[in-house]
Amino acid sequence: HCRFIFPDNLLGISWVDSSWIPILNNGSVLDYFSERSNPFYDRTCNNEVVKMQRMTLDHLNQMVGVEYILLHAQEPILFIIRKQQRQSPTQVMPLADYYIIAGVIYQAPDLGSVINSRVLTAVHGIQSAFEEAMSYCRYHPSKGYWWHFKDEEEREKTKPKAKKKEEPSSIFQRQRVDALLLDLRQKFPPKFVQQKPGEKPIPVDQIKKEPEPVPEAVKTEEKETVKNAQSAGAKGPPEKRMRLQ
Repeated sequence: HCRFIFPDNLLGISWVDSSWIPILNNGSVLDYFSERSNPFYDRTCNNEVVKMQRMTLDHLNQMVGVEYILLHAQEPILFIIRKQQRQSPTQVMPLADYYIIAGVIYQAPDLGSVINSRVLTAVHGIQSAFEEAMSYCRYHPSKGYWWHFKDEEEREKTKPKAKKKEEPSSIFQRQRVDALLLDLRQKFPPKFVQQKPGEKPIPVDQIKKEPEPVPEAVKTEEKETVKNAQSAGAKGPPEKRMRLQ
């Protein structure tokens, strides 16, 4: 049984041939890896040349090019195969590692792919956390910002409903509202006035203006003149008295 998905993305695929699993060992694992249906195997490698010429794997040290070697083995469950570039009998450069677990072949990711995957996972987690936090954020001009969680909604549903106390307005709100009302009153003066609650509004033009109060000095002068007139009336003018005599 062979299984592989997109050959371009080797880090996300696996390959297995179930017929080889019972006979996998140190001597047969490279033959298993060199199966034609294995997407991880490069047929232009030196192993294929040695296989076609029916030579032993010891001849790989005398060749230059890409080769596969068995790096580590833990029969019968784990095998590690390395792909490397041989430049001389004593100088090689590793290209990739592959591990076989229970007959399934995977490509080991390189350090850059591991860091990239971890960073993407962390960024995705942070972004999801910010999105969830923003869903609980609320704002109102009079209150500002606050958090509103779903647990609080469930608690409020279970609690008996109580009458909410009306919060008093702030000084800023009262001053601002008073200034706006005063501005509107100056621009649009009222045309009707309701003098007492329940009465019909009356046009402003029909309201009788109360007489202006007389200053206190005028009142005192009027009182003094009235007193003098009363006293003069009681005694009578001096001319009339002379005539009566």
